[in-house]
Amino acid sequence: MENQFEMVFAIVNSGYSGDIMEAVKACGATGGTIINSRGTANTEIEKFFGISISSEKEIVVILVKNELKDSILQAINKEVGLNKPGQGIVFSMPVDSVVGLSE
Repeated sequence: MENQFEMVFAIVNSGYSGDIMEAVKACGATGGTIINSRGTANTEIEKFFGISISSEKEIVVILVKNELKDSILQAINKEVGLNKPGQGIVFSMPVDSVVGLSE
């Protein structure tokens, strides 16, 4: 049986979670969870790429139906500009089962 849900994780520099939530709600997501965190950037990577990586991060966790996953990943990428080094990363993982979710 195919999984019905995916968990989308967006790890971005602090201050972008509101933009992410607006973008994913426009795609059909109903909400998410924002976790404040701190990155452990490698200073050698910063020197090699010549960029500054913010240590203050936000992790946005969104449970979505499978059919929304791709549009949500693309919306986050477009909204936050993840193609820039050090800006962040977004990925998804399948969810085997869910309890407590109502529509």
